[in-house]
Amino acid sequence: MMGSIVLSAPIAGWVSALDEVPDGVFSARLLGDGVAIDPVEGLLCAPCDGEILSVHAARHAVTMAGEGGVELLMHLGIDTVELKGDGFETLVRAGHRVVRGQPLLRFSLDDLAGRAPSLVSPVIVTNGDRFTISSCTVDALVAVGDDLIRLDPVGVAPSPDRAPVGEAVGAIVVVPLPNGLHARPAARLGEAARAFAAETRIVKNGRAVSTRSPVGLLGLSIQLGDEILVEASGPDASQAVAALVDLIRSGLGEGAEHDAAAEPRASSAGMPPFAPVPDGALRGNLASPGFALGTCHRLDRSEPELPVQGKGKEEERIRLLSAMDHLRSRLAISSEVSPKAAICSAHRALLDDPELEAAALSRIAEGEDAAHAWREACRASAVVLRGSGSARFAERADDVLDLGRQLVTILIGELDETLAFPPGTILLADELLPSQIMQLGAEVTGIALANGGPTSHVAILAASMGIPMLVAIGDALAGVRAGDKAILDADGGFLLPAPGAAALAEAEAEVAARQARRADALASASELCHSRDGARIEVFANLGSLDDARRAVSAGAEGCGLLRTEFLFLERESAPTVAQQAELYAGIADALGGRPLIVRLLDIGGDKPATYLPIAPEANPALGLRGIRVGLAHPDVLEDQLRAILSVERGGALRIMVPMVTGVAEVREVRQRVDRISAELGLAQRVEVGIMVETPAAAATAFLLAPHADFMSIGTNDLTQYVLAMDRDNPAVAGGIDGLHPAVLNLIAQTVRGAQSVGRWTGVCGGLAADRLAVPLLLGLGVTELSVPLRQLPEIKALVRGLSISDCKTLALEALQLESAAEIRALSRAFVETLP
Repeated sequence: MMGSIVLSAPIAGWVSALDEVPDGVFSARLLGDGVAIDPVEGLLCAPCDGEILSVHAARHAVTMAGEGGVELLMHLGIDTVELKGDGFETLVRAGHRVVRGQPLLRFSLDDLAGRAPSLVSPVIVTNGDRFTISSCTVDALVAVGDDLIRLDPVGVAPSPDRAPVGEAVGAIVVVPLPNGLHARPAARLGEAARAFAAETRIVKNGRAVSTRSPVGLLGLSIQLGDEILVEASGPDASQAVAALVDLIRSGLGEGAEHDAAAEPRASSAGMPPFAPVPDGALRGNLASPGFALGTCHRLDRSEPELPVQGKGKEEERIRLLSAMDHLRSRLAISSEVSPKAAICSAHRALLDDPELEAAALSRIAEGEDAAHAWREACRASAVVLRGSGSARFAERADDVLDLGRQLVTILIGELDETLAFPPGTILLADELLPSQIMQLGAEVTGIALANGGPTSHVAILAASMGIPMLVAIGDALAGVRAGDKAILDADGGFLLPAPGAAALAEAEAEVAARQARRADALASASELCHSRDGARIEVFANLGSLDDARRAVSAGAEGCGLLRTEFLFLERESAPTVAQQAELYAGIADALGGRPLIVRLLDIGGDKPATYLPIAPEANPALGLRGIRVGLAHPDVLEDQLRAILSVERGGALRIMVPMVTGVAEVREVRQRVDRISAELGLAQRVEVGIMVETPAAAATAFLLAPHADFMSIGTNDLTQYVLAMDRDNPAVAGGIDGLHPAVLNLIAQTVRGAQSVGRWTGVCGGLAADRLAVPLLLGLGVTELSVPLRQLPEIKALVRGLSISDCKTLALEALQLESAAEIRALSRAFVETLP
């Protein structure tokens, strides 16, 4: 077997880990593993003996094949492709044989430093399926020729393109990339291709290269205006070609801001900013609302002891693949759309990740036990996710670890652990995995986690199950004793262990009062909602699936004020067709039985991309390509969704809502597309188009937007974080976010006034709509529609029935004069406590 290969430093400078590279393609290792060097000299040299495979036309990147077949990419700086070669001097060309230390490129440090975002230069091993990095130099200054990376072969045969299966299909596309196919778009192309079973290739001038080979793609020297052939063979070849051609035509994310899909987020609007908590209470961040009293029980995550050495490479390989098939069957629990099914779908997607499988198989090829190899591969992937710098990517690390635990359980022949607790349990844990929370029953009345995030899959599941949950409590949670009584006030943001007799009595009274209120609310939930003085207030439900729609009607929903359509677009390999979308929209409309249905257009953005859109991580995703910006940047996606919605129009009951609006031009653009498609479909009735008010720009210019919109719906979660400049996914500041901050409340008032000036109605579909202390203020400001989560719907309707709009207006006017959210909440609390 071939021995280790040592790569020398090709540049003099400071070496750091790839995680520190300010470009998501490199830091996420989409092109492969390696290191980065911040140069102190302007000379790039060969890190080993070998052959130059390509020198990019912009002269900023070199690929080469070295000893033992290792393939390397040396990329000078970040976004230096934009310099078009200015400042670089090439000393070699493709096909040249070079020796270790031979100069390859010269560049001017002084010249580039003022024009490139960063000179940090990744050195990447692109065929990581054949080599692993056993050691490397990091956080040190190196000179050219110093030892940099030690590689060990993985002990498996090279894996060039697999033999084509079936007839090849292909399509010619003209490359629209201003800088040609350089490292970043090559990585995106390869990532998209991995979603298909087909073997996919790019052909230029008769030379074919697998999309799985970034070095090969760079070696094709594809430039702006080149004609290339996208070719595929295999079971889904046609779909693969279509998707890759569309991706290339759309620019592979180059020259435009990048976006990513946001997941449903738990609202923290009900948490007062740094509100006082009882003595001895532990603060946490709201992940799922509610109030619970119970006995603490602790869940400790334990890992079984696993043998490192396997019984034979082939036997362990077969064991792993068989267990993966078994787990796929277990995860295929339902075709229904629900939080549980969506998360199982996400786990299936992780299970099908070829990189994860390849990492485990590589370890097995080195002689490891299948279970140990899989667990270590999952742990390594989780480390990368947690080091990504993204709160949501870090939360996804738990999903990878969960997948590791589930497969290990199958491999070692144990039954999956059963989580059984006595009734009235407050569950304490450092972290909780999605598969674990799925096992919890009604005996668990609350959850408190030391770690975790408010947008994790665990948080989404807890909210869907109606279990109050706090996260990010910290190390102090370890001091809470199992067996002690505790009060968990998720809305108030605290856990109070071992409460005194008086606090315990108050909590028992609060639980009883909440149960009584809920029973009364459920009994009258189906009745239309009017205030105590006769004003009609519509109380709708926020929906995310067909199952939600069915349950909404029985919960008393008078319609849907927010249908989140993201669930149709995420966790899948290609965009849903018009027919697929229309079928689901029609099913939801029919389930609502003619009640109003407000469909929000696709609202993705953040740091979870839809794999079939040309997107990448953003430095500040909250301010990047989000909401309607995505639709306008990808008009084919927007048009397909509008056509699907309009094809199931139900006599005025169905309305369209535009997310993340900032200006009149966006609303006009959508309105024009709706009118054109409506005419094409022969619709006689005009379909209403409203907007979400989530940005300070939209709230401040409501009087300009209102004439172009049929209604306005305020998304208080985003509006609050934008107004207060606090990231609700950042535990350090999330506790300070409150939608009743005077600045937010004044913008809500301004929005309502703008809408009323032209006879438009205003609703609220964010977290404040389900906040008992916010509802009287919203109605007093002139809001006439509330859209809330299903579980809160009966109680919000009951609350509204006890309110006088006249009294609410007086309350709102007084609140607008106060200086803090805490003062406003105290005012509203006193008002609510006096209600009949």
